[in-house]
Amino acid sequence: MTDSAPETPPVRRPATNPLVKLAIEAGPLAVFFITNAKLGIFVATGAFMAAITVSLVTSWLLTRHLPPMALFTAVFVLIFGGLTIWLEDEIFIKLKPTIVNSLFAIILALGLAFRKLLLKHAFGDAIRMTEEGWRAMTVRWIGFFAFLAIVNEVVWRNVSTDTWVSFKVFGIMPLTLVFSMTLVPLMTRHQLPEDDGGAGSADAKA
Repeated sequence: MTDSAPETPPVRRPATNPLVKLAIEAGPLAVFFITNAKLGIFVATGAFMAAITVSLVTSWLLTRHLPPMALFTAVFVLIFGGLTIWLEDEIFIKLKPTIVNSLFAIILALGLAFRKLLLKHAFGDAIRMTEEGWRAMTVRWIGFFAFLAIVNEVVWRNVSTDTWVSFKVFGIMPLTLVFSMTLVPLMTRHQLPEDDGGAGSADAKA
């Protein structure tokens, strides 16, 4: 007779206080905006790089997890921020949102092309939906990331640096929040039952 090994329960990450989570996500942008207003874009870029590094370390200490998108964005902030300061050319920090959002859209599109639902892996157990739901959400995020890239290009090429910084802080976040709210009906429609751990959509209603 053989004894079957006990099932290992899924690892659940510690929940983060919503206010703390907001501070971690929005804090670097607030630092960027305030520092730019007082000391200019180059000092603000350095402060932004430092703040986003602190936010990643804080997130890791609280949850022992780094969201892939946040980590990806932080790497590009450090790269393009470093180029901005080193070459004393603000175009690099302005191009960063265009490049990052374009890459997000391309990566998600390639994932769909190869039948990989990358968003599903990025969100983990936080959202449980059918495969059809994840595909629909992925298509919408691809469109939104492409939209953000285009909007950033239009804005930074046609307005002052201070106006661009204000748009980055007070425009992008509200747009992202509104877009996220439009996804709620889709997530509700394709949500898996609590007792269904599968990822398939055979028994789920579209």
